[in-house]
Amino acid sequence: MIPQTDNYTDLIIDDDFEYIDRPSQTYELDPRNNRIKSTKVDGLESVKQAVFLVLSTERYEYIIYDEYGVELWELYGREDSFVIPELERVITEAVLRDERVDHISNFKIHADGKARVCTFTVHSVFGDFEAEKEVLV
Repeated sequence: MIPQTDNYTDLIIDDDFEYIDRPSQTYELDPRNNRIKSTKVDGLESVKQAVFLVLSTERYEYIIYDEYGVELWELYGREDSFVIPELERVITEAVLRDERVDHISNFKIHADGKARVCTFTVHSVFGDFEAEKEVLV
């Protein structure tokens, strides 16, 4: 049924509700053994895990993760003049999708054979930490 009114202010939802932050608690990852542990992490540790996961998932590779992950595929086989600024951009774009991350700083990229290793500082609502991503080019 379509409302029959000329006064659409009657249709506005009341503003007397409060926003509640979603909990950041999640199961702990064990990347060394490629397992999920039965223990849980929260706060800064959960943000560290989230950054690790988003940077380990290629964006658009899986239908279920169409807006999740990092776009690294376009960096393969390219020159450093393209890779270095683009690496900073795609990492920043991927990590900042998490509402717990405020900003990223201190990008440092160095060559290690065919890999480019990017280290950076993630500033989150729970604190700051160093992160790293290695990309083969």
